[in-house]
Amino acid sequence: QVQLVESGGGLVQAGGSLRLSCAASGLTFSSVAMGWFRQVPGKEREFVAGINWSGGITKYADSVKGRFTISKDNGKNTVFLQMNSLKPEDTAVYYCAAARRLTYRVGLTTGEYDGWGQGTQVTVSS
Repeated sequence: QVQLVESGGGLVQAGGSLRLSCAASGLTFSSVAMGWFRQVPGKEREFVAGINWSGGITKYADSVKGRFTISKDNGKNTVFLQMNSLKPEDTAVYYCAAARRLTYRVGLTTGEYDGWGQGTQVTVSS
C-alpha cells in the first residue's frame, strides 16, 4: 500500500521560503515519477511541479517557475519542494503524489497520479 507523508508546511511572510518534504513507502520509489499539487477551497487541485524517476526531468507550473524547485532523493525515498519568494497566492494545501505508471516522463494532471498524501497547509501572509 502506497503511503506518502508530507511535512514542512506552515505560515510564512511574503518573500520567505519553505521546504516541503514527502516521505514515501509501499512503492519502488526509484522507479516512479512524483509530483506536487496544491488546492484552495472551491477550486480544483492544480499541478505545481513534477519530476521523473531519475530526477533528470522536471516540470513546473508557469506560476511557480523560477521560484520553486522539485528534487528527488531515491536513496531516502523522499521528494522535496523548495519554495522561495513565496507570494500570498501560493497559499494552499500542498499534496505529494506518486505516478506509478510513469517513469521516464512527468505527469501534469491529477489523473496520472495514483497515490496521494494527506496534504500540508502552506499559508503566506502579505
